[in-house]
Amino acid sequence: MYQKYYSLKERPFNVTSDPAFFFLSLSHQEALSHLTYGINERKGITVISGEIGSGKTTLCRVFLNQSKQKKIKTAFIINPNFSTKELLEAITADFGILTIRKTKLSLVEQLNRFLLEEASQGNNAVLLVDEAQNLKPSQLEEIRLLSNLETDKEKLLQIVLVGQPDLKLKLNLESLTQLQQRVAVRYHLKPLEKEEIKKYIEHRLKIAGSDLNKIPFREEALEIIYKFSGAVPRLI
Repeated sequence: MYQKYYSLKERPFNVTSDPAFFFLSLSHQEALSHLTYGINERKGITVISGEIGSGKTTLCRVFLNQSKQKKIKTAFIINPNFSTKELLEAITADFGILTIRKTKLSLVEQLNRFLLEEASQGNNAVLLVDEAQNLKPSQLEEIRLLSNLETDKEKLLQIVLVGQPDLKLKLNLESLTQLQQRVAVRYHLKPLEKEEIKKYIEHRLKIAGSDLNKIPFREEALEIIYKFSGAVPRLI
């Protein structure tokens, strides 16, 4: 009903991670800069963390959209609730590798051949793992081993682990010390600044088709939105 009242083509505040509605707040801009720096400079492992609803998945999808215009090959694992072998199968499948054998060793070998071929063509291969806080220590160790795939000059696979704050705690486990030491770039995505909330709402309304000249909320309403949402995008 409110869509018709405000002349909207679609709902402006769906909880889906639609990159079309991406709002480049200061923190999101910094997160995207850290992400692209780690990948472009072939740093190996990048960690992006943030609270639930802070925009981590949308950030990943924005990067994926941007990478289509560049020499970047991507694999995006959304919910890594797999065994270690299944994780390798998911990675190779998302890279589009037609695997012949399915043992762990053969999967790694086939992935390595793929990465070498991509590197020879000047392409950068990127593995993004969303909800990485759900990875078991054994899976994180397997990811560390994948970061060993390299030439004499550069890392063949850029790995981005994206997750809730629990991911940072998990990486501090003694058993994952070697992985922790491999993390070259890290950034924690923050909530919006208070003054960004108005711009965020205006942005989403505009993308949804609103032709209003100004936001249909008074300052008192914005203050209430800030108080109850904590400036977390999904809660707004």
